[in-house]
Amino acid sequence: MRRFGAVLFSILLAAGAVAAGAQVVPSATGRQVSLSVGGMASIFQPDFAGEWQYELPCGSCYPAAQASNQPLFGAGAYVDLRLRRWVQIEAEGRWQRWNQYEGIHQDNYLIGPRLPLYRFGRATVYGKTLFGFSRMDFGYFSGYGHGNFTDFAFGGGMDVKLTRRLSLRPVDFEYQYMPWWGNSSISPYGASVGMSYKIF
Repeated sequence: MRRFGAVLFSILLAAGAVAAGAQVVPSATGRQVSLSVGGMASIFQPDFAGEWQYELPCGSCYPAAQASNQPLFGAGAYVDLRLRRWVQIEAEGRWQRWNQYEGIHQDNYLIGPRLPLYRFGRATVYGKTLFGFSRMDFGYFSGYGHGNFTDFAFGGGMDVKLTRRLSLRPVDFEYQYMPWWGNSSISPYGASVGMSYKIF
């Protein structure tokens, strides 16, 4: 009888340990992968105001970087893929077509890592480093049409969770660098606001 009691006690103890382990594991390893899609509105300084420089004696003509008095307004979309807490990717497309100066406008297509830096309450502050290309139209009177340029972007912002699925992006700053633009480089910069929906 004592042997039976000892065996029963051992079985119950083992079953309790397995059940306790089964309860702990899911809470520690809950699903971390998520995908959110969003839309945004932007204002950007294009760093080009229609000025051109000429090189003698060959007479070549290149666009000149110059701050514009007319910022570009645009609309865009972004996708955030979270694989783990510290492994996140953001992709964005931005079409800056409003408030053009003499037909000058830019479009951006970028992707890269996104890093959550600080979390408080429902808000998450993040940083990002993106890479891709930008398409620029040089304006009605340039005679040079448009071009595609390698673009690096560095920035950050904040996402605020409103509901289980909806998040507000009250601010997102971005500094872009196009190193091979004509015979020089330009550095557009701007800010965006947006809203995203969590698909899963």
